[in-house]
Amino acid sequence: MHIPKLCVRHRLLSLLLTISLTTLLVPPSLAQTRPIPSPSNAPLELDLLTKPKDYVITANTINPERLTVPSLWWAQANSETKLLDNWIAYPASEKEPARVDLIVNQQIWSLLDSIQRYDFVNRLGSAARNFGYNVRVFNYQKEALATYTCNFSISPALCNIQTTFKNKIGLERLL
Repeated sequence: MHIPKLCVRHRLLSLLLTISLTTLLVPPSLAQTRPIPSPSNAPLELDLLTKPKDYVITANTINPERLTVPSLWWAQANSETKLLDNWIAYPASEKEPARVDLIVNQQIWSLLDSIQRYDFVNRLGSAARNFGYNVRVFNYQKEALATYTCNFSISPALCNIQTTFKNKIGLERLL
């Protein structure tokens, strides 16, 4: 059977238009967006708690003229377990986005199960995210316990929580 060239061209043009329109109408998938960045690997600077520099904010920093950002005092005051002990907030730099390093009471952290730890990191991470900050959780031994990291270049921001969990024999794993 012979198909006229005009009919073949018409079908081909119709197919190309359908593909083009479908491509334009389908929103980009999450896989096409930039991924969530890795948590900062900068060292925890505990000396900033006692000798703060002008560019950091800690639980002991109060600005009498305006709200200090990020404001985590409410979360700290409402922590009936006294889990959150202190924090150090670093503004964004050319190398890294803004971040808050939370310092928790290790004794209380160790009593929490993985769901309670996740809840804590999610609540404080969400609060910090509202100010454009990523979160890392440490104990006073400078052990990284959890992270809440976001891709702020898209709206709403995509975030990821990672926690480490030591099992009963002391082996650490990432959750």
